[in-house]
Amino acid sequence: MIFNTGAALLDAVVLSVVSREKEGTYGYKITQDVQQVISVSESTLYPVLRRLLKDECLKSYDREFQGRNRRYYQITASGLAQLNMYKQEWYEYTLRINKLFDGGYHDE
Repeated sequence: MIFNTGAALLDAVVLSVVSREKEGTYGYKITQDVQQVISVSESTLYPVLRRLLKDECLKSYDREFQGRNRRYYQITASGLAQLNMYKQEWYEYTLRINKLFDGGYHDE
């Protein structure tokens, strides 16, 4: 994708991915799901997860998996509110961009 993926868009995508799993999901799976829509490396996503934890949009817990601990992330009520705000902003933004692409805004 040639468009910039800024911090807000990454936050929104990560919150969306995590929100789909009631019990939470782990970092590698989050990376795989995000990479289906945005070309981004694991080294880019882990700081996003840490920021969302710090901002209390996510919470984490560890669970054993094949003899090792795996960190799981769950969305919080604050994270759901943030995700809903991002969704609303995204819908409004894409509506305006699509209107411009379709020839609108020239004589209004």
